[in-house]
Amino acid sequence: MAKSKTPEEKLTAGERKTANEISGRCRAFRAPENITVSRWADKYRMLSSSTSAESGLWQTSRTPYLEEIMNAFSDENVERIVVVSSSQVGKTEGELNMLGYLIDQDPGPCVYCMPTIDEAKKFSKRRMNPLFQNTEPLKSKVSSEKYGNKTNTLLNKEYPGGMMTIVGSNSSSGLAGTPARYIFGDEIDRWTKDADGEGSPWGLLEARTTTFYNRKLVEVSTPTIKGNSEIESAFNLGTKEYWSSKCPECGEYNFIQFNDIKFEYHKVEEGGKVQYIVDKTEYVCPVCGCILPESEMRRAEKKWIARSPEAIKNRCRSFWINAFTSPWMEWKYIVRRFLEAKGDPEKLKVVYNTLFGQLWEQRGDIESEEELSSRAETYRAELPNGVLCLTMGVDTQDNRLEYEVVGYGKYEENWGIERGIIMGRPSDPEVWDKLDGVIDKIYRFENGQGLRISLTFIDSGGHFTQDVYENCAARINKKVFAVKGSNKHDAPYTAPPSKVNIMKNGAQIGKAWLYNIGVDAGKEHIMSGLKVQSPGARYSHFPKSYDSLFYSGILSEYMALDKNGTPHWEKIPGHERNEALDCRNYANAAFRVLHPNLDRIAYMMAHPAEKTTEKPERRKQKRKRREMEDIW
Repeated sequence: MAKSKTPEEKLTAGERKTANEISGRCRAFRAPENITVSRWADKYRMLSSSTSAESGLWQTSRTPYLEEIMNAFSDENVERIVVVSSSQVGKTEGELNMLGYLIDQDPGPCVYCMPTIDEAKKFSKRRMNPLFQNTEPLKSKVSSEKYGNKTNTLLNKEYPGGMMTIVGSNSSSGLAGTPARYIFGDEIDRWTKDADGEGSPWGLLEARTTTFYNRKLVEVSTPTIKGNSEIESAFNLGTKEYWSSKCPECGEYNFIQFNDIKFEYHKVEEGGKVQYIVDKTEYVCPVCGCILPESEMRRAEKKWIARSPEAIKNRCRSFWINAFTSPWMEWKYIVRRFLEAKGDPEKLKVVYNTLFGQLWEQRGDIESEEELSSRAETYRAELPNGVLCLTMGVDTQDNRLEYEVVGYGKYEENWGIERGIIMGRPSDPEVWDKLDGVIDKIYRFENGQGLRISLTFIDSGGHFTQDVYENCAARINKKVFAVKGSNKHDAPYTAPPSKVNIMKNGAQIGKAWLYNIGVDAGKEHIMSGLKVQSPGARYSHFPKSYDSLFYSGILSEYMALDKNGTPHWEKIPGHERNEALDCRNYANAAFRVLHPNLDRIAYMMAHPAEKTTEKPERRKQKRKRREMEDIW
């Protein structure tokens, strides 16, 4: 007896095809899952070996920093997502996961914008098509591009519930089209500033979303040039979150930057070409100063730290990540790329943008760190010949004091003598006891003669102002004074001091002398002095003992103009640590206030055997008078 056919078997080939299409359409309109973007990607997203270093099922655990970014897209309380990122950290894959999620789970009209139309075509072919072809839920929803298929082309993708248009920022017709619920802006720092004379490309795109209460706007880019960066402006409107690592020693979370990386390397020269070999990379915690290997920091606990959490009320989350967080990039590789680029501003700009994930800014005519460090000298003794006076500048941080002892000769020729860090809170007496060890030290010339520090200026800004006042007042006999910096561009470099109250537990316990310093004027003086190339008047000498952090710090800022044309000092990208510049500024101010008679000092040093005939009482009176002159 013949077996009866099932209803499906009785269908003709044409009827079966139609039934399958209807079934696929019905599945496409099923209710969305209660699922986040990261969980959707972990469940469905398949990576192709042609586009990814790790093919197979997507694993958010490989790039944990992308989880919050992706899930912000499925958070109904977030409307705008901004991501500033270096290259090769997975940011594009995160965008594609959002794109796959919206097509599968919450469809709507979408625009995906690249810098140019040519890049848009390449991106569609090389990155989007593999997403649709390899991810199961998307196969039946986004049909393949075939000849004569007008609904799905290289730049238009139709799916149940919406259509995606892929455009370039240089095409106003593509930007100002039909309404869209979703906007993706990729590499927006490389977009044209004016789309065919119709204005900002992002402004044209954003205008397409105004009728959607549940719109989503995603902006992603590698940063470029400070002051000309669209992604920087967008980032500042959001929560300003940084992917931060927990220090195993002090427990503080910090965003790892190039300035926090300590490295050792050597050069190999062959055939006139130099190859850099990086031997070791370590992390220096900016809070406690401990030094840890890269392997330990990779295992350290990490999380997003928001610097402007209140911005969530504006429904905007912004994120910043760099290559030091990438699981595919060793720190040695990043450092090597930096060493290879040093001396070439264009190459260095690429390293800052694509690896450090930092904005780049030209230094103007200020020397580079490499050029400045190449001037380092080996002193024959603690004090080189030519030094006639010593001062010290001290910068106060919440967990340390940083200092530099500077020597001065005739015509403002100067020598870096010693720099160091004293770890501990400025409220801790032990910190000041250790600083006394520097203040009281006698620095020696090769012939055995010595000099003490004549005047010390200590920064009183920050959270320990009263502790600085109290400890400076206690050391007035050692010529230690508190200073306060003024950022007004027209403020004089130095001015007579004033007396301020020392407060403790709400009660006045004494008074201290306070000098106000025009830090802008001081920085201008330092930078102009660094341009002097030959030893002599105003030339700056540096010892071999000074490390790269010093040169990075002293060249950490540049003169810029605000929108009103008023000059002010700004930090150069990658140079957040400016303590070296501040310490030198305070030491220079101390020398300016001291105003020593260098000719007299030089004579006395050249004739140490000559004895004064003044009576002790007369000497005491003159010393007291000089002290008051120094104060006033």
